[in-house]
Amino acid sequence: MEIELTKENYDGEVIKSNMPVLVDFWASWCGPCKMVAPIISQIAEEYNGKVKVCKVNVDDQGELAAQNAIVSIPTVILFIDGKPVKKIVGAHSLDDYEDAIDEFI
Repeated sequence: MEIELTKENYDGEVIKSNMPVLVDFWASWCGPCKMVAPIISQIAEEYNGKVKVCKVNVDDQGELAAQNAIVSIPTVILFIDGKPVKKIVGAHSLDDYEDAIDEFI
């Protein structure tokens, strides 16, 4: 399951999370974001119970995008203990995302 983040739930879901959090920054008009979406969904299933998977629509949540210095989408950030430990910019393969997660968990 993927959690849609807003400025209201961001701290509780990401910063105060007791498990690693993968956050996908995306927009509906972004072609590469659409290519990455099924991969992120697959990661949510594959790592269920080990990694929390969240999404941020940068058009709706510009403040969160700015707070995380998002300048290009898709951008996927892995947070551990509320701190970003890995940032992947652009569309990548499932293996790339899995490798990034496995490096830290």
